[in-house]
Amino acid sequence: MKIPKAQQRANGKWRVQITIEGQRISLTDDTEEEVTLKAMNILHGAEQYKKEPLSIALDEAYKRYIESKDSVLAPSTISEYRRMQKNDLCGLMKLPLRDITPEKVQREINKTAKDKSPKYVRNVHGLLVSVLKEYHPNLMLRTTLPQKVRYDAKIPTTEEIKSILQYATGTDIELPIYLSVWLGLRSSEIQGLKWEAYNGKTLAIKEAVVVVDRKRVVKGTKTTSSKRTLPVPPHIKTIIEAQEKIGDNIVPLNRDQIYKRFSKLCKDNELPHFRFHDLRHASASVMLALGIPDKYAMERMGHATNNMLKTVYQHTMEDEKTAIGKRIDEYFEKLIAPDIAPNNTDSVVTQPI
Repeated sequence: MKIPKAQQRANGKWRVQITIEGQRISLTDDTEEEVTLKAMNILHGAEQYKKEPLSIALDEAYKRYIESKDSVLAPSTISEYRRMQKNDLCGLMKLPLRDITPEKVQREINKTAKDKSPKYVRNVHGLLVSVLKEYHPNLMLRTTLPQKVRYDAKIPTTEEIKSILQYATGTDIELPIYLSVWLGLRSSEIQGLKWEAYNGKTLAIKEAVVVVDRKRVVKGTKTTSSKRTLPVPPHIKTIIEAQEKIGDNIVPLNRDQIYKRFSKLCKDNELPHFRFHDLRHASASVMLALGIPDKYAMERMGHATNNMLKTVYQHTMEDEKTAIGKRIDEYFEKLIAPDIAPNNTDSVVTQPI
C-alpha cells in the first residue's frame, strides 16, 4: 500500500492526495506524520472494505465517510457529523452493514424523533443515507420521517426596532445590532469582520467565525454568495469609527457575548424576548415591506437564490400586516356601502429604518 508523499502548503498545513476507486481525496493536517497516518488509515480501510464490504460496522462506515470529507466540508459540519455518529442511531452503530434493514432504521429514527426536532431528525437520516450510499448502496430505505415544521420567527415591529436601536445607543452591543438589522449580517459574519475589511465607505464580508468543539474557528463565508461588499451608511460609519481598536476585529465580542447582551437589553427595557438572529429576519422583512427587488435583497443578505429569502427570512411585520388588513377591509366596506366613509383611510407607509 503506497502512500503519496505529503506536501507542505503555504499556510503551513500538510496535504496528501489519495485515490480510492477513481475518486481523488485530498487530506490535510498540521504535520506530515499526522496527514500520512490519516491517509494510511483510509487506504487500509478501503482495502478491507473491498475484501468484505458488508462486514464492517455502521460506526466504522461513518468514521471512514467523515474522514473522506474532512478537507472539503466546513469544520462545523464535520464536527456536527461526529456528534451525530456518537449520539444518534446508537442501536445501529455496532451492527455490521449486512444486518441493517429498513425496519431497524425506521425503529431508530422513531426513537430519535421522540425528543428531537423534525429538522434534526431529517439531518440525522440524511447523513445515514449518505453513508449507506457509499458503503451499502444496495440497501434501499423508505423511511417515514416526521413532518417538517415551519419556524415562525417573532419579528420586531417597527416601533420595537426603533426602541431596540434607541436602548442600544452607546453600548457595546450597538454596532452588532445595527450590522444585523440594517445590513442583514449573520452573527458569524459580524464576529469575522476585521478592520482591514473596512475602508471608510464599504465593508467586505469575506470571513466568518464559528464554534467547533467549543473553539472559535475562522473560516470563509457560509456560501460563495455570502462573500460580498456592502456600502456603509453614515450612521453606521460613525459607530464603527467610534469603536476602540482592540485587536484585529471590528466587533471584539464572541457569539455568546453578543447573544447574552442582546437578551439582557431586551429584558432590562421590558421588550419582548427576541433572538439576535431575529434581527436578520427583521432586515429581510423591512426590505419586503419596502418593496425591495429580490435580486438586491439576495445580494445584500448573501443568498444565491431567493428560496431562503422567501421561505425563511421574509416574514411579514405584525404592524404592517395589521395596517394592510385595515386597507383590505376598507376596500370591501366601500364596495358594499359606498356612501359610508371608512373609519380609517390611512395608507400603509413604511419608513426606512
